[in-house]
Amino acid sequence: MTKSKYFAPTGGHPAQTELLTDRAVFTDAYAVIPKGTMRDIVTSFLPFWDDTRLWVIARPLSGFSETFSQYIMEVQPGGGSARPEMDPQAQGVLFVVEGSISVTFDGAIHVMGEGGYAYLPAGLEWTLSNDSDAVARFHWIRKAYEAVEGLEHPEPFVTNEADVAPTVMPDTDGKWATTRFVDPTDMRHDMHVTIVTFQPGAVIPFCETHVMEHGLYVLEGKAVYRLNQDWVEVEAGDYMWLRAFCPQACYAGGPGPFRYLLYKDVNRHMKLTRPMG
Repeated sequence: MTKSKYFAPTGGHPAQTELLTDRAVFTDAYAVIPKGTMRDIVTSFLPFWDDTRLWVIARPLSGFSETFSQYIMEVQPGGGSARPEMDPQAQGVLFVVEGSISVTFDGAIHVMGEGGYAYLPAGLEWTLSNDSDAVARFHWIRKAYEAVEGLEHPEPFVTNEADVAPTVMPDTDGKWATTRFVDPTDMRHDMHVTIVTFQPGAVIPFCETHVMEHGLYVLEGKAVYRLNQDWVEVEAGDYMWLRAFCPQACYAGGPGPFRYLLYKDVNRHMKLTRPMG
């Protein structure tokens, strides 16, 4: 079987002879969850999911993620769920990093292989199964949808990264590009999940500081990432959470492309706290 180009955790447990030293970092401004921490001992399970386990890599939590949750799902052959989403306000994005899954909604079955991407709006009834003979692994990003009066809810869709042309960042000679699955001007969407690609040696040449919260899962390659005041080495399989306004930049280390799955919240007014009375 051809190995996936995307990194996916497989669990297991480190030997007693290994050192404790690792790259895990948790601060008020950012967190780094290295791939080596995604072991059997930290997996979770969900109601109404058969032959499935998951790694929770982001969840709403004081001092951590505020707007979203992110799972890496591992579904065995024959596994899946007829009741995958129990929150009627939750919208979701699925991105397949290994194997294949079948997602059913509106009476149609969508078979998603590696690179497959699905947007599932809040309130949609859908099911998921692994009808193949191999383990399937995919990301599931969830966010409570912020409806706006006068805007319709976005419709569900399924596509594949291979079918979406990347948008090149201006003045970068094609070294920095973003694969956008949703039109950025479509105000119905209040989150974007994209894939960012840097060719070896490419950089974010300034410290971005902005209101969007980020979740970044490294799909391929390696880089040195500037997070707040620190430079942190990351590689395929690592996960980063960035708080709103956390300064960020990076150098792609090579020898191949550095690519990550990126979440951010978009297109909505900032919630204001009103004084009592």
